[in-house]
Amino acid sequence: MAALVGQFARFAMVGGIATLIQYVVLLALVQLAKLDPVWASAVGYALSAVFNYLMNYIYTFDSKAAHGPAAMKFAIIAGLGLLLNSLVMSLLISSGSHYLVAQVVATIVVLLWNFFGSRFWTFRQG
Repeated sequence: MAALVGQFARFAMVGGIATLIQYVVLLALVQLAKLDPVWASAVGYALSAVFNYLMNYIYTFDSKAAHGPAAMKFAIIAGLGLLLNSLVMSLLISSGSHYLVAQVVATIVVLLWNFFGSRFWTFRQG
C-alpha cells in the first residue's frame, strides 16, 4: 500500500506540472485568442500529454516497457481522458459554471482516470 501511495504522489506531482501547462494554454487561448474554453482546454490537454507521458514513463512508474506499446496505450488512456475532460467541461459550462471551475472539476475526474489507467494498463509492471 505504501508503494501505491508513493507512486500516486509522484503521479500527482507530474500531473500537477502537466496541469499547469494545460491551464496556461487554456488561459492564453481563452483570454488572448478568444477560443472556446472547451476547445482551449483540449489543446492544453493534448500539449501537456507529451510531458506527462515522458515523466510518468521515467519517473513515476520507472517503466521498462518498450516505448512503442507504452506510448500507444498512453495515447488511448490520454485520448479517453481528453474525451472525459471535454465532457465534464461541456456539461458544467452549459450548466452555468465558470470555465475555470469546470476545468478544476474535470482535472480531478481525469486525474483518477489517468492514474488507474496508467498504473494498471499503460505502465503495468510484469
